[in-house]
Amino acid sequence: MHRKKTMIWGVAILASVSAAVATAQHRFRYHDETETRPINLVPATVDPGTNQSEIKETASKLRLTGNGIPDHLVGQFPNRGNPHSISTQNVKLNIPANPKSTGSRTPLQMGWNFGVSLTGVTFDPLAAEFWHGDQRSGWSYNALGGAIALGLDANYAHVQPNGKYHYHGVPTGLIELHDWSPVKHSPLIGYAADGYPIYAMTGVIDGQVIQMTSSYRLKSGNRPGGNQPDGQYDGTFNEDYAYVQGSGTLDQCNGAFTVSAEYPSGTYAYFLTENYPVIPRCFAGTPDKSFRFGRQ
Repeated sequence: MHRKKTMIWGVAILASVSAAVATAQHRFRYHDETETRPINLVPATVDPGTNQSEIKETASKLRLTGNGIPDHLVGQFPNRGNPHSISTQNVKLNIPANPKSTGSRTPLQMGWNFGVSLTGVTFDPLAAEFWHGDQRSGWSYNALGGAIALGLDANYAHVQPNGKYHYHGVPTGLIELHDWSPVKHSPLIGYAADGYPIYAMTGVIDGQVIQMTSSYRLKSGNRPGGNQPDGQYDGTFNEDYAYVQGSGTLDQCNGAFTVSAEYPSGTYAYFLTENYPVIPRCFAGTPDKSFRFGRQ
């Protein structure tokens, strides 16, 4: 795996025009696909440039700044499914240093990053793709379902129109750089917006290293049809899945209590999983507003 050095670094517009621009920015593509397809990942063979990132700790927060450039190889962008180029970002995120559970679950919403890697690349699992292009339809496309070609690279990542490279699935290049192994507790790979740590797939429970598994399962039967999607629940949409308590090792937010090198006394933590949702879709704590990047 390619390894790179990470640097540390501390007109007025008419109202009618503004309204037209705002409308265009929030118009979604029309889709009527109802079946999953294999994802053709773009090989990660391109050096994206030099990562610049820094984490400063205070009593109440971790302040992460960076340029949003990953420290591993990426796919070729633009590509057939993703017409955008990677560009530097002004990453400024506040991570709660002492996260606390609210006792309930806060769903991840459109316009929010779930979390961020230690090197300043965000985890943003939701795709702005909806049934018939309607965000209010109740049917959102699963970015890893393959029904919509998103031009994902081998890190299950692609690029937003503003040049932001972000992860929709398990970032293979990132975890390899952190020496992830299936026979030991995952290394720390990032933090969620509520401050809890993010690990990948393996944890320690009751003194044993285990594969951390999702408790989401495909619903049985067929979708409603009519003015809603038809066909079998096959993973095309996020709504094809339901949380089944106890069917895996993780809770509704893909989290569990674990003991790690960073938290020898144990902590609640989130885990990326091999199966849906892969990246969690809700928070146990209160997400910091710095992780919001768009309108809800």
